[in-house]
Amino acid sequence: MSLLYWIESWRTPWLDAFFSVITELGGEVFFMAVAIIFFWCSDKGKGYYVLTVGFVGTLLNQFLKLLFRVSRPWVKDPNFTIVESARAEATGYSFPSGHTQNAAATLGCTAMVLRKKALKILFWVLYALVAFSRMYLGVHTPMDVGVSLVLGLAMTIGLYPLFRDAENNPRRIYALLGGMVGLGVLFILFVEMYRFPADVDADNLLHGVENAYKLTGAVTGMLLAYWLDQRYIHFDVKAPVLVQVIKCALGLALVMGVRVVLKAPLNALIPYTPVAGGLRYMLMVLFAAAVWPLTFPWWKKICKC
Repeated sequence: MSLLYWIESWRTPWLDAFFSVITELGGEVFFMAVAIIFFWCSDKGKGYYVLTVGFVGTLLNQFLKLLFRVSRPWVKDPNFTIVESARAEATGYSFPSGHTQNAAATLGCTAMVLRKKALKILFWVLYALVAFSRMYLGVHTPMDVGVSLVLGLAMTIGLYPLFRDAENNPRRIYALLGGMVGLGVLFILFVEMYRFPADVDADNLLHGVENAYKLTGAVTGMLLAYWLDQRYIHFDVKAPVLVQVIKCALGLALVMGVRVVLKAPLNALIPYTPVAGGLRYMLMVLFAAAVWPLTFPWWKKICKC
């Protein structure tokens, strides 16, 4: 806590605003945007690389949160203050840092695939800034951030060779995605069957249970989408710049819309909301990876007119 108090002494309104923006680079929405842009416009293999690092990292992150159940810094020390704008997204237990883990998938993976040295350095610097922002904002300790950095770097660097020639190795991708679904199922069994102590925070536990189903739903959607693309869709990522802009701008808006619009009806249809959340994330991923790509040839024709 002494380091956090020292960082707290630096705070100014300008730095608060700066690090509040930087920390969003480790958020869920930015992660989804980066993965989808790679997937739709650059290289499917790189898209699966980003998604795999993101989902596996988050599964591991959520498992460690529930296993160790470490309280947030301001809960440990009521005299410690945080930047209030960061409180809304600082849900669940503290250890390890989820935003730092997500940044490994978005910024770290991007740095790995870029060829220009200057851009590589820029993205690694941004990754480090996201990690530091979690301490500056007061929502994580150095231990939370440090462990996530190590895990994130290990997956970003370790998994990269498996995806460099992913388009030519569908069996490898099937195995990786199938393994991820298996990990998700194991995580669900853990959260549903593990005997947590009586003093476990109910809200934090519910947050972990919901994430277990959402992550498993998402990776199941990835596996189904990959099968559909390999067998039927075969969508092309190459397109003129205008088509790429339309694909991304409209597509991302629709994906976010599916994520929001399906929540209420699925919660009404399925009484156990974690299962509803898992189904919602599976349908969202299927829409992004299998339904929306069906429109790509149509956009090419429209833009030629």
